[in-house]
Amino acid sequence: MHASDATNGAAPLEHVRLVLEVEIPSDVQYIEQIVDLVKGQVEALRYAPRQVALNVPVALSEAISNAILRGNNENIAKLVRVRSSADPSCLIVEVTDEGKGFDLELCTPDPTTPENLSREDGRGLFLMRKLMDRVERFGEAGNVIRMTLHRQ
Repeated sequence: MHASDATNGAAPLEHVRLVLEVEIPSDVQYIEQIVDLVKGQVEALRYAPRQVALNVPVALSEAISNAILRGNNENIAKLVRVRSSADPSCLIVEVTDEGKGFDLELCTPDPTTPENLSREDGRGLFLMRKLMDRVERFGEAGNVIRMTLHRQ
């Protein structure tokens, strides 16, 4: 509980869990709105400003973009599902598409190595892994990327 909670009558947030579930068509125009919703969750739970302004929006934008562009090949008939669960200690976000799947390790080359500097792809997963505490991929039918961020 923050000192200001006691003075302004706000309830402590230590037992609050915010859950969001969204389905969108495979259209990049929805990315910013979904990112703003998830940012609002961590902001309400008083995550560090860097996590709210950088970690969450960049990693989530990349995950949703990959789901739309690579997983669903921009097929507007295919859906992307975003589920986030935030509490005062951690945020877990899952982004699911209807694609054929991929190997997370093989698809995460280091873009800073000389042979990858001029490549235009391969940076999204790298960024997600640098900005989140954990990034996992699972699912047999479609892709599920689960990202975990611990509150600082």
